[in-house]
Amino acid sequence: MKKWIPIAAALVLSAALTWIGAMISGRQLNAAAEGTPETSILAQRAELTSQPHKTVKLYASGQLIGVVQDSDKIDQLLQEVYQQEYEADFPDTRLDLGEDVVVSQEVSYYRYENIDDQICDYLREHDLFSIETYQIDFADENDVYATIYVKNLQDFYDARDQYLLNFVSQETLDLISKGQSTPELRTYGSREVSVDILETMTVSRGRASSSNILKDKQEILHYLSYGANPDVEMQYYTVEEGDLIEGVGSKNGLSAQQVVSINSDILDNVNQLVQPGTVLNVTYFQSPITVRVVMERVVKEVVYPEEPIYIEDPQLREGRYITDVEARDGSRNAFYEEVWINGENTGGTLVSSIITEQPVREQIRVGTLVIPGIGTGTFRWPVDNPRISCRWGCYTGHRAIDIQNSYNRYGNLYAADRGTVEEASYHSINGYYVIINHNNGYKTYYGHMNRPAYVSVGENVEKGEVIGQIGRTGKATGPHVHFFIMENGVRRNPCDGFLDC
Repeated sequence: MKKWIPIAAALVLSAALTWIGAMISGRQLNAAAEGTPETSILAQRAELTSQPHKTVKLYASGQLIGVVQDSDKIDQLLQEVYQQEYEADFPDTRLDLGEDVVVSQEVSYYRYENIDDQICDYLREHDLFSIETYQIDFADENDVYATIYVKNLQDFYDARDQYLLNFVSQETLDLISKGQSTPELRTYGSREVSVDILETMTVSRGRASSSNILKDKQEILHYLSYGANPDVEMQYYTVEEGDLIEGVGSKNGLSAQQVVSINSDILDNVNQLVQPGTVLNVTYFQSPITVRVVMERVVKEVVYPEEPIYIEDPQLREGRYITDVEARDGSRNAFYEEVWINGENTGGTLVSSIITEQPVREQIRVGTLVIPGIGTGTFRWPVDNPRISCRWGCYTGHRAIDIQNSYNRYGNLYAADRGTVEEASYHSINGYYVIINHNNGYKTYYGHMNRPAYVSVGENVEKGEVIGQIGRTGKATGPHVHFFIMENGVRRNPCDGFLDC
């Protein structure tokens, strides 16, 4: 019987060794299945163990921050940050981890070093928290393209309305917000029919960190004006002696109302006098939204007669002429509908018009067929659909009027009266220009033409003849004609009795 004892002992020892080997082999298999520890943002040692256990992993934007040992520390951090940084602005709510932060619970054979304090510091340093607030999504016809978070919804509506004042009057905005229409036009002038934002804006509740929440009206207004681009280069202008708000705008490609709206903290209205030295923001808009304004306009327009009828009279020597019928301009009442996008007139549609006075065509007997170079002494507008963008003296040294064609920015430029081309050249400030001598004491000046004049020095031109094209050569913020009249060598404002301004 005793001879079986060594055999039994050997069997027991063999079984034990087999069990231990199986355990080691199992750990090796588990380790192989587990793989090496996942790389984390924060350095954290990991040790392979024989038993699996639960782990809590914290990810930010898909990258592991670290493995948390005590989840209560995260809860304590959230409570502490809320009380210190959020409670005053967001009372009676709760702070959570940021929307890009994901908590994952997993089973692992690794035991990780406790770096909970470093993880908390990282969360605080990178502001990886979020609080419930108002979320506003901007969408066009294709998709949502921008999202902002605001603390106060009324601040957003107030900022939106303030931004709209860059393009529409306060009176119109008030009426439209009440569902009312602006008064119908009963005489010459214009009215704003509608204003709307082409993008869809959807309000919901969302979560964001404090640094991503627009806290007040001014922050929201800045976003609506210039977007979220931190690299926007702001432009400023220091008011000079004699500057009017209209002139500040003209120098910087803005309307007077836009200058007021952008600087609403110091300006009240377009007629306000501004002290020299005042610094104004003149940065044009780079907005994430598109504002459309529909306007109706009724204007009295000049209807010019056709070119004069010249009748040869052999009784008159060459160069002499007699006017049998004086030319007389007619007029019409024209009704336009205009669409303005972000303050730019995209064009007007003539809805209707009625002639109120027929033009009279001039009849002249001449000794030859040569067009006389003597002016009539009266002047026509040098462009069609004229609109004065900068009046005489709208900024220091501006001794002319700037005229635009409301519906064709680079349209034709016309001789304001008959005469002889005295100069047709280029200047660094006024670009391509023409001077016409009307040989009766008057001369007219046309600046910023888009290209060299169509006429040459010494050439006689007729009143209303096309002499070039509206442009912006030289120093100009937009296409217009820089126009003035010289009377016996003295520069005159064309609006002082020469044109119906």
